[in-house]
Amino acid sequence: MNTDRHAQTDNVDLVKKMNSTAVYRLIDQQGPISRIQLAELSHLAPASITRIIRQLLERGLIKEVEQQASTGGRRAISIVTKNSQLHTLAVRVGRHDATITLFNMNGKSLNEKYYTLGGCTQEALEETLFRIINLFIENHRQKRSELIAIAVSLPGLVDTHRGIVRYMPHISVDNWLLADKLWTRFNVASFIGNNVRSFALAEHYFGASRDCKDSILVRLHCGISAGIVVNSQVFLGNNGNVSEIGHIQIDPIGERCYCGNFGCLETVTSNAAIENRVRHLLTQGYTSKLTVDNCHINAICKAASGNDLLAREIIENVGRYLGKAIAIMTNLFNPQRIVIAGEITKAQKVLLPAIQSCINTQVLQDFRKNLPVVISTLDHHSAICAFALAKRSMLNGVLLQKLLAS
Repeated sequence: MNTDRHAQTDNVDLVKKMNSTAVYRLIDQQGPISRIQLAELSHLAPASITRIIRQLLERGLIKEVEQQASTGGRRAISIVTKNSQLHTLAVRVGRHDATITLFNMNGKSLNEKYYTLGGCTQEALEETLFRIINLFIENHRQKRSELIAIAVSLPGLVDTHRGIVRYMPHISVDNWLLADKLWTRFNVASFIGNNVRSFALAEHYFGASRDCKDSILVRLHCGISAGIVVNSQVFLGNNGNVSEIGHIQIDPIGERCYCGNFGCLETVTSNAAIENRVRHLLTQGYTSKLTVDNCHINAICKAASGNDLLAREIIENVGRYLGKAIAIMTNLFNPQRIVIAGEITKAQKVLLPAIQSCINTQVLQDFRKNLPVVISTLDHHSAICAFALAKRSMLNGVLLQKLLAS
């Protein structure tokens, strides 16, 4: 009997948590919104709405605002989220650097600093990472109100649900329990995720795909990766990772990839691969405005945009390879929008037509209809990708319930 009673209590508590999360999400996404509208959209009784609103108000997560009455008389009271006093420390970890930014829950950057990372072991990276986070917190203690979360995005294979880093491309890690260690060290809710998957989420919340439920982000940098958003959720595999587009084999007799395979997409479309290809052709006597000493990806993009034949041919070739991979993903997921990010987008006038030509010929007609290919509106070096993890945790109730229970 006691077991049944406990089960019933647990079920009631779960329903209450689900209801408060649903109401908060409606306020965040559609505010200013009235109590009547909340009841209609959530299908909850007015009494339940009143209880949840009171709970959220007492915790300082929402606030009431007066709306201008259209016909005079008493102004209606609506609800909006209260984000200015709630802060998240977002950390984007790259292969050799890190960006730390303090955000309010509106996604506004309040303070930001870049750091160089050293060391080639998990222990060394953890020591450096925790040291710079602590330093940033101490230096900006007077400029923040309530720190509610620390979110970290990093390259590699990340089990975001368990907070474990399984693999990183430049250092050896062994099931790094990063989220738990952050919680133990800083005593604040902590979240981790893969850089590109988190970046796709940030584009969905704040960027080029914010009006789409289904989208694909493809980022070209040191490597090439993709993030897939399906029904407003990042699509993840059974261990939290999926869409390693860079390891689609496009040339069986191509160069060996660090993954052990040959001819991966990454071996021809990463920044380093593009730079090496240009450098090789220059040494073979091909003419260009570029030189062997000046063939950085930014210079190549500038030359391609300026109709340098060699640079233009290289970028078009990258676009065709990339377009083939994107066409495969489009046939699989039927997205509403394709977003491209990375330094190569500086040559978008050359790159995008090459990608689009592959979509036009290799994607099902119904899938390619009204499918725009656009450039990311966010800086892919920004820590906004990490902040998106905290934003998601508020909207899905994980962080929200922690705050309500505190």
